Amino acid sequence: MEIPARYIIHETLYWTVNHRIDSTLPGYLMLSAEQMTNSLAALPAEALAELGVLQAMIQKAIEANFQPRRLYIGRFGHDAGYSIHFHFIPIHAWVEAMFWRDARYRLLQNFSSIDAASPQTDGAELTLFVWREFCERPDPPPIDGPLIDEVIAVLRYSFGFHCDE
Repeated sequence: MEIPARYIIHETLYWTVNHRIDSTLPGYLMLSAEQMTNSLAALPAEALAELGVLQAMIQKAIEANFQPRRLYIGRFGHDAGYSIHFHFIPIHAWVEAMFWRDARYRLLQNFSSIDAASPQTDGAELTLFVWREFCERPDPPPIDGPLIDEVIAVLRYSFGFHCDE
């Protein structure tokens, strides 16, 4: 799948960092292998060595520039036609507040393990919320913070500065 240039933040010989193209949540990034494979074991040693460095750079850039309450990093995709890739999902206070206000997501709670006075959630529930509300919904909720184009510009600068050191 070709990623439109306006979403690309950083590229190396082995990896592409981009804003997720079908997400309206600013700062939701993807790290995708250039080689078409779904297996880390199939990647060259140089790509594997670069993987950890890039994951750390992405985390540092998101946290330093946007201070999300949480940052989820994971590998979920397995569909044919996509190379191995990793998701970087920022959970800002306003995203979590939106989650708690939406009664549909209370159905996910395991009430036997939740103290009613201080309900809690986990990464799986918030990830599902982000996917449903910011990636799949035709009318996504409003954003409280910088817009996607602004986030991309800040992160491009951050990556350019860090890579030029």
